[in-house]
Amino acid sequence: MAPQICNNVLEMIGNTPLMAVRHLDTGPCKLFLKLENQNPGGSIKDRIGLYLIEAAEREGKIKPGGTLIEATAGNTGLGLALVAGQKGYRLLLVIPDKMSQEKIFHLKAMGAEVQLTRSDVSKGHPEYYRDVAERLAGEIPNSFYVNQFGNPANPRAHEETTAPEIWKQTDGRLDAVVCGVGTGGTLTGLSHFFARTAPGVEIVLSDPAGSILAQYAKTGKVVPAKGGWLVEGIGGDSIPPVADFSRVGPTYTIPDAEAFRTCRELLRKEGIIAGTSTGTLLAGALRYCREQKTPKRVVTFVCDSGNKYLSKVYNDYWMLDQGFIERERFGDLRDLIARRHWERASVTVTSTEPVLAALRRMKLYDVSQLPVMRDGKIVGIVDEEDILLEVFENPEHFNEPVTKAMASGLVTVPVDAPVAQLMEIFKRGMVAIVVKDNEFLGLVTRIDLLNWLRRRV
Repeated sequence: MAPQICNNVLEMIGNTPLMAVRHLDTGPCKLFLKLENQNPGGSIKDRIGLYLIEAAEREGKIKPGGTLIEATAGNTGLGLALVAGQKGYRLLLVIPDKMSQEKIFHLKAMGAEVQLTRSDVSKGHPEYYRDVAERLAGEIPNSFYVNQFGNPANPRAHEETTAPEIWKQTDGRLDAVVCGVGTGGTLTGLSHFFARTAPGVEIVLSDPAGSILAQYAKTGKVVPAKGGWLVEGIGGDSIPPVADFSRVGPTYTIPDAEAFRTCRELLRKEGIIAGTSTGTLLAGALRYCREQKTPKRVVTFVCDSGNKYLSKVYNDYWMLDQGFIERERFGDLRDLIARRHWERASVTVTSTEPVLAALRRMKLYDVSQLPVMRDGKIVGIVDEEDILLEVFENPEHFNEPVTKAMASGLVTVPVDAPVAQLMEIFKRGMVAIVVKDNEFLGLVTRIDLLNWLRRRV
C-alpha cells in the first residue's frame, strides 16, 4: 500500500499512535500512551495551535500580515509557531523564564519572537506572563491576543480530534483517561466528548505538587499556591477560564522528583523520550492503575518529546543539582563534588593540549574552569579569565599548550576538611581542589556549595 502523501505539515497534525505499556508495573490494568510527541511540532499543542488560529481567521480577528500574541509556559508557542509560519503571521510569545532553552531555541528557529518574563509571580503582578501578553496586544496595531486559557477553540480541538481518536483506537473499550491541566483544554475537550459518548469513562487528573488545580478539582475551593514546580506546561496558580472540572474523578498530586524519575524510567523501559509533563501524567496513571482491584483499560498522554528537555530531566548533573538523583554519600567533601573524577565524570584537559582545546571543552560541557592533568595528576587549573588574559594581546596563543595559560598555584583541600574551609578559598577567588592521599577527587565550585546547602534546607 502506497504511503499517504501530505500536502503540507499542517495535514500531519493529529491521528497520533496509541501504544501499549509493556515494561512498567500497571497493576491489574492495561495502560496505553497516546503519543502526542508524534505531531509535527512535537507536542499535543499542535492541535490547538491549528484550531486557535483558524478560529481567529474565520471570526475575522486576525488579518493577513497581522501579529499573533500569546502567553505560553509550554508547547502552545511551538504549535502556534508551526501554524503561524505556514500561514504567514508574525508571532510574539511571552514566556516565563523557567522554559527550557531547547524550547526557546526551537521557537526562535521557527521565526517566533520571544519575550521572557518572570515565572515566580502570580496574576496581577506587572510581570506575570499572561498580563504582559494581554497588555502587548493592546499596544501593537493589527494584533490578536490568542488567549489559549480563555479561548473556546482550545477545548474544541480535543473534543473534535483527540477524544474521538482515543475512542476509535481503543475500539470503544476504555475505562479511564489520565490528563493534566495547563490551559484546561485537554481536560474540557475530553470531558465533553465522553460525557456525550461514554459517560462511564473516568476522567483522572494528575497535577504537579505546588499547583492548586488538584485541590480545586476535589473541593471546588481556590487556595493559594504552595510554591513553584519545575514540570513545564501543566499546573497552575489560578483556574483557567476554559477548564471544566465537573467530570474529574480521582486526582493525584505528583512531586517534581517523582515526575522526573518517571520520565527517565519511561525512556529506559519503554524507549519513549518524553517531556516533563508526561512524567506527571504517567506517574498519576501508574498510581491509579496500581490502586485498582479489577482490570481496567486506561489511557494517558506522552504530551511532547523529551528532546526539548535534554538539558534538564535527561541531564544527570542537573538532576543531581535539583536533588532528584540519589548517589553514594560519604559525609565529607566528596558529597559536594558534582563531577567526580574517580567516576570519570570530571571534564579535564591534558597539559599537552592547546589553549583552544580547553576553550572548546568549556563551551561543550558548559563549565568555566578545567583541571589540567599530566600523567593522572592535577598540575593546574585553567578558567575563562586565564584564557582571555593569555590570548587577548596574542590570539595566536590559542595554539600554545594550555600550560601557558593555566594557574599552577593550586589550593588543595583534604577530603575531610570542614565545609567552612571552602569559604576561605572562594573569598580569594579560587576553586577548591579536593584530594585524598594526594589523589585528585574533583573540584568544588561556588555553585556546588550552593546546591549542597539548598539540599540541606
